[in-house]
Amino acid sequence: MIIGIGSDLIDIRRIERSIARFGARFTDRVFTQQECARALARANPAASFAKRFAAKEACAKALGTGLDDGVFWQDMEVVNGAKGAPFLRLMRGAAKRLAAITPAGYGTRLHLTLTDDYPLAQAFVMISAESSRESDLINFTQGIP
Repeated sequence: MIIGIGSDLIDIRRIERSIARFGARFTDRVFTQQECARALARANPAASFAKRFAAKEACAKALGTGLDDGVFWQDMEVVNGAKGAPFLRLMRGAAKRLAAITPAGYGTRLHLTLTDDYPLAQAFVMISAESSRESDLINFTQGIP
C-alpha cells in the first residue's frame, strides 16, 4: 500500500546561484559528504546537486512533514546502487518519521526517480508499506540492496 507520495521540481540555476554565493556553507548544510563527493565528480555538479535537493524535498513531502518536525536535510541521503540507480537512505528524524507512519507488521520501500533537463531537475518519491510476510521486503532505512 502507498503511504506517501512526494514530488519536487527545481530550477538548476537556483542551485548554481546558491553554490556561487554560499559555497560549502550551502552544500555542507544540505548534502552529506557522500552526496557532495558524487556531485563534484560529475561534469555538471549543479545538476547533480539539484536532483538530490529535489529528492530530499520530495521525500520530506512523502513523509508528510516537509522539512519540519525533526526532519532535516541531512536525514535523507541519495545514494546510488551498484548499477547507478538512485536510492534514498533515511536516518535520524526522517527514519523516525518513516517508522511512525508505517503500519504495524509492515516494512517500507522507498521508490525514487530523478531526472534533469537543463534548466530543470525533478524528483518523485513514493513510500510503500509491504507486509513483513513478503519475501522481497526491503527496508531502505537500513541500507541499499
